[in-house]
Amino acid sequence: MPDDSPLPAAGTRTTVRHAEGASFDAGLRAFFAYRDLGIAEATGGSYGANVIRAVPGTHAQPHWHWHELTFQMVFILKGWVRFEYEDIGEVLLKPGDCVYQAPRVKHREIEHSDDLELVEITAPAEFETHSAE
Repeated sequence: MPDDSPLPAAGTRTTVRHAEGASFDAGLRAFFAYRDLGIAEATGGSYGANVIRAVPGTHAQPHWHWHELTFQMVFILKGWVRFEYEDIGEVLLKPGDCVYQAPRVKHREIEHSDDLELVEITAPAEFETHSAE
């Protein structure tokens, strides 16, 4: 029987990132630290994935913005975060909760716990952020 599954994109490869010894670095937001999961490298930049942790004692100043991307998903591992979206309003996300942010949706982070930890997956891996204020 023929295999009708789609072929992987050119340049993709199987990649593993172990938690042991992993480091968190500065990134898009000063109040978060980012652990690159290697997805951008594995997919030639088509997708990105990070574990993001709150930097204790630092918090966002809520401001409306949007991202130039085609896919963005956030899954909460630990702690909590409160977002507001132009299309659905305010949401509180706790461990096990997930949000798909529609492309170009205006949103803002209102607050988060000092122990917040989440996974974010985006397409593409690198994208522009625009202020909506």
